[in-house]
Amino acid sequence: MRTSTREHPALSKARAVSEALPWLSRHQGTTCVIKLGGHAMVDEELLQTFANDVVFLRHAGLKPVVVHGGGPQISAELERQGLVSEFKAGLRVTSSQAMDVVRMVLAGQVQRDLVGRINRHGPLAVGMTGEDAGTITAVKHRPVVDGEPVDIGRVGEITAVHTSAIEALLADGHIPVISSIARSADDHYVYNVNADTAAAAVAVALRAHALVVLTDVEGLYADWPHSDEVISRLSASELEKLLPGLADGMVPKMAGCLHAVRNGVGSARVIDGRVQHSVLLEMFTREEIGTLVMPDDAADDRFSYYERLERGIG
Repeated sequence: MRTSTREHPALSKARAVSEALPWLSRHQGTTCVIKLGGHAMVDEELLQTFANDVVFLRHAGLKPVVVHGGGPQISAELERQGLVSEFKAGLRVTSSQAMDVVRMVLAGQVQRDLVGRINRHGPLAVGMTGEDAGTITAVKHRPVVDGEPVDIGRVGEITAVHTSAIEALLADGHIPVISSIARSADDHYVYNVNADTAAAAVAVALRAHALVVLTDVEGLYADWPHSDEVISRLSASELEKLLPGLADGMVPKMAGCLHAVRNGVGSARVIDGRVQHSVLLEMFTREEIGTLVMPDDAADDRFSYYERLERGIG
């Protein structure tokens, strides 16, 4: 006699885990660089959820590397000290005095908080800055405004990423948490560097499988501000054509994604950090919660990105 099947009330949870199998297999043993920024950095619940998700990635067999900025916290501390926050070409003008605040906030406040949250699950996270072991070196950046280069102080343009310290931490099973600060090659100056740019540079240097950039919007809009339609995926060449017309705030994020996929990173994503578990949704499900950027050769494949994952291709 055939017994009818009965669904358990928690079956949906088992299905969700089962459906993640192709992605778990695909990402096993790979390096993923995640840039943390925006609202997820100042919302207590989102920040703890992010920390939990990073630990999940580590236990799922990935090698997560976190790169973070701290714009809101830096602005608040500068205001507390009576220092003016000024921006030119979308970058914070950073005097020597402001640079001291940047180092204090990023390495002493934001990083320590994030490392502590991750380490609630065990001794996994190790904090470092781009200064440590000469990991990120930079030169003075002079952006062009109205056709003329301008001096914005201790803001750096990344020249190299040395990965030995990061790779040693990954080899020991740790999660590196990196503050976006760099030193000059001659060791004379410390620079404030854009965290989106730093994350992309680290991803390229590590030959990462994926770069994930958390932000405060749903993704790259097709025709902002006239439409809120999000571009779910596009090739490097398609992004390159759109880049000159993007809003200032999206330029470093999308330029970082373009640089990453053009230089060996398997894929780059800009996702909405205001969504709970956004990293897991993007990495392990078909849910499209942001914009996926693929190298031209992968984007032209006859299978979609998700079909490739589920078929175990490439």
